[in-house]
Amino acid sequence: QVQLVSSGGGLVQAGGSLRPTCAASGTIFSTNAMAWYRQAPGKQRDLVAAITRGGSTNYADSVKGRFTISRDNAKNTVYLQMNSLEPEDTAVYYCNADIAVGTSYQRQYRYWGQGNQVTVSS
Repeated sequence: QVQLVSSGGGLVQAGGSLRPTCAASGTIFSTNAMAWYRQAPGKQRDLVAAITRGGSTNYADSVKGRFTISRDNAKNTVYLQMNSLEPEDTAVYYCNADIAVGTSYQRQYRYWGQGNQVTVSS
């Protein structure tokens, strides 16, 4: 059994910062790619940022230069440092991770966190 538990959402004024965190726990052999997505009301869920186990990253154009994704492999945790927040960043933020479970790489699944509301006021 594997779980992703995220925290760190909230309400912030435009120009402020937040740092959501997402930690995986359970029978984990290896945590591979990890990512953050967001979904605004009435819109589809979109990729915000992703990071490989080796640390390679990619970002949505709308957050480049403002958001930074990072991870701690020993803790199976991914972070999203969000600076210079804008009202357009308001959404539910979801983490996900591709995780090999058990005792080898043979079984790998994608898991999702429960989502955290981020609201940016103008």
